[in-house]
Amino acid sequence: MHNISLAHAIPKTRKTDQPGNTGLYGKLLAPAATRPLAVIEVIVGMALVFACCYIARPADPLLLGIEFPWVWLAATVFALRYGAIMGVVAGLCVAVAWFFFYGFQGTTLFPTMLFVGGMAQLVIAGHFADIWSARGRRLKAMNTYLDDSLVSITNNHYLLRVSHERLERDILAKPFTLRDAIEHVRSLPVASGENATLPNADAILAFVANGCQISQASIFPVHAEDIDLVPVASVGTPCELDTNDALLRDCLQQRSLSHLRQADDMQSDYLVCAPITSASGQLSGVLVVRHMSFLSLNHENLQLLLVLLNYYADGIEQHVLAEPVRHALPQCPDDFALELARLARMQHSCGVRSALVGLVFPVGALGDAMVEQLRRQRRTLDLLWTYDLEDARVVVALLPLTDDVGVNGYFVRLEHAAEAQFNSSLAQANVVTYRADVDFDQSGYGLKYIVSRCNRHG
Repeated sequence: MHNISLAHAIPKTRKTDQPGNTGLYGKLLAPAATRPLAVIEVIVGMALVFACCYIARPADPLLLGIEFPWVWLAATVFALRYGAIMGVVAGLCVAVAWFFFYGFQGTTLFPTMLFVGGMAQLVIAGHFADIWSARGRRLKAMNTYLDDSLVSITNNHYLLRVSHERLERDILAKPFTLRDAIEHVRSLPVASGENATLPNADAILAFVANGCQISQASIFPVHAEDIDLVPVASVGTPCELDTNDALLRDCLQQRSLSHLRQADDMQSDYLVCAPITSASGQLSGVLVVRHMSFLSLNHENLQLLLVLLNYYADGIEQHVLAEPVRHALPQCPDDFALELARLARMQHSCGVRSALVGLVFPVGALGDAMVEQLRRQRRTLDLLWTYDLEDARVVVALLPLTDDVGVNGYFVRLEHAAEAQFNSSLAQANVVTYRADVDFDQSGYGLKYIVSRCNRHG
């Protein structure tokens, strides 16, 4: 895809003068602002008008003997050009010219009414010029602001469109999040026993291939360290297993995911080899990838692949996996214990953190209503364990894939919900909260700590 710069993507508008007399002579007749030398321009302009009139009628330079006062028309032009003050200056120039041409002769009386009417005309015309100039400047400022806003909106719209296109590509490349993947794997029925080697391997491999952009891969079961050469599930053409392949041997020896990017000097027919290891460390299978998208061969995608395979393998040995949790708390529900053990295993192998939250509600209508509100606000992956004490109700929430920031956000959402629904904060409702991290070494330790604190408070 070609990169498109913002300067070329957004067309630029060029402001040009409108055709006609207004566009050609508007700036000359009505400037946007008063020039510093406006007074000199008015005086020199009126002097030129008087000179022209003197050349035309030497005996009557101000054209007082004709029916229309043309000299005052010239002064009105300056009043319209610069405003009332410059119009008064032009009128004073007419008065000085009258005294220069007529006043020293002593034969002509000063035309008072003519000058009063002319000055009134100049003041009125200049005042209207000032008003409309102010309005014009105001409209120009508003238009400038609107133009800047339009440019900003246009730029933001372009950036939003580019971001939307990139988001669409990311969604097409990775159609689910880690939470969606965990939920899907959790929904698959997982059995354990001698006749249940890698159950639902086809569904797991199809789901992993879709999310990680794998075009050819196979899952081979492992029995007592011996790899079965017949795959139990495949995507694309089934892979032929080469037990002497260097990448496969490294994967089996290290019991960890191996790929060509981390070992450039290694020669292999495969791109990725990932072990399917249970919580007890028993290797139950291996995923061999021959073809996948080059851009998908990154740390994030491979981590997702390993998380899903480990989560799937942990589900196979769910009874063994959840045994430490049941030993620490025999009253813990099976699904809660299993999920806690799975998340502890995930944190140990991949570093993905999860959290536990304990909430103690008082017995009564308000406490029961808050518990129901908490159940309604439960996220898809969250698990709730509720039990009753003599004078309290305890809710233990398991928050998968949640760090300290996520726990703080969880408490903030609870506070907002309590304020909105019951007009009371958690502290005002006598709700006590506790928090703990899922221990990757001892999966039942954090849960035992939360339960003991909640029981002690209750």
